Amino acid sequence: MNDDTNIERFYSLKFFIYPKNRLALPNVFRVTQKLDEFKPDIIHIMTEFSMGVAGLNYGKKNNIPTISNYTTNFSQYTEYYNLEIFKKPIWSYMRWFHNQNDITLCPSKEALKLLHSNGIRNAGIFSRGIYSDRFNPAFRDEALRRQLNIEDKITFLYVGRVSFEKELDVLCKSYRNIKEIYGDKIALVITGDGPYLDKCKETFPEDTIYTGFLKGTELAKMYASCDIFVCPSSTETFGNVILEAMASGLGVIGAGAGGIKEIIDDRYNGLKFIPKYTDGLEECMIELIEDKNLKEHVVNNGLAYAKNRTWNKIIDDLINIYSEILDRNNSKDIKIA
Repeated sequence: MNDDTNIERFYSLKFFIYPKNRLALPNVFRVTQKLDEFKPDIIHIMTEFSMGVAGLNYGKKNNIPTISNYTTNFSQYTEYYNLEIFKKPIWSYMRWFHNQNDITLCPSKEALKLLHSNGIRNAGIFSRGIYSDRFNPAFRDEALRRQLNIEDKITFLYVGRVSFEKELDVLCKSYRNIKEIYGDKIALVITGDGPYLDKCKETFPEDTIYTGFLKGTELAKMYASCDIFVCPSSTETFGNVILEAMASGLGVIGAGAGGIKEIIDDRYNGLKFIPKYTDGLEECMIELIEDKNLKEHVVNNGLAYAKNRTWNKIIDDLINIYSEILDRNNSKDIKIA
């Protein structure tokens, strides 16, 4: 059972683009009371918006160092929803918010470059890792493959938000084209939920499999029970799903952009294609179907790569960042909110 002792929950509103995602409405008095009781030495802020502003204000008022996190390319998302008029205001807000913190952490070198180019000064990297005992080829489940009617098929998998900015239209075009070549010899599983799901059901081939949102053992089994993982998105600041797929023993294909292009070493632990280039994705998919030696090569190297991306090392690096900030602020003990 999870220990919720240190978790405080607040009312929230649906976010208009993602109704299933919610925007918290922090009760500032309760936030202040709880943080006064906890007496943190550092406040690590995971969102730039309502709850994050509450944490930032508390830190400034009480002379407590704050660390902000940058994980979502909101400005890039405006391009997908005809909201580019908001691109400059978003970066203005991001600069205002992040530059008030002791440091802003992001998950990749590409994200770091993006922050620096948009005037966010003191930035560093807090990368991401994998628990190989949670994502592992051992979770492959032949009974699940029979249940999904994919036991004799080369199965592609997408895991993530089912939303327009994830460029699922690129995957759709590529998969429809190779479906004409391979027919029932291949299958596609889409795992996740989001506002683009109905559109996917209209445009992807009829036999595409939709599992909805999965987590825990169910998600681990789904990864390991498929064969090739595809991530068409070019807006990822990191791309945890790529690590999860590698650790699960899949051949991976990803757009050569953002954090993903740092994870995938092309033709070594996966294949990369030019972002938004349908023909390039189609070529990668065909290559991993046809070239069994190449697939085995990228799978083996992907497994080795994922095993070296342990959370223990990454958390140690994060603790070192905390310690440096505490040293600057003449603090000794670490207590993190």
